[in-house]
Amino acid sequence: MKRSLKNIPLRVFREYLESKGLKKIRTNGGHEIWGGKMLQRSIVLQSHIDPVPEFIIKSNLRTLGVGADDFDNFMMK
Repeated sequence: MKRSLKNIPLRVFREYLESKGLKKIRTNGGHEIWGGKMLQRSIVLQSHIDPVPEFIIKSNLRTLGVGADDFDNFMMK
């Protein structure tokens, strides 16, 4: 059964990004900028909004080039 992408805590999404080999590059205002060698553009998270909105998660998964199934597998661990 697929899990919903709603109500994902910011801490959990940060752990997912780290598991993908990304590093937090900088913090700018209320935003965290994450990057990695395999990305064409940076991942941006709003550090003052918890839980992370579903559309932000979907957008960042597209930027990573993975589907919701990959995130779901991470959540099952």
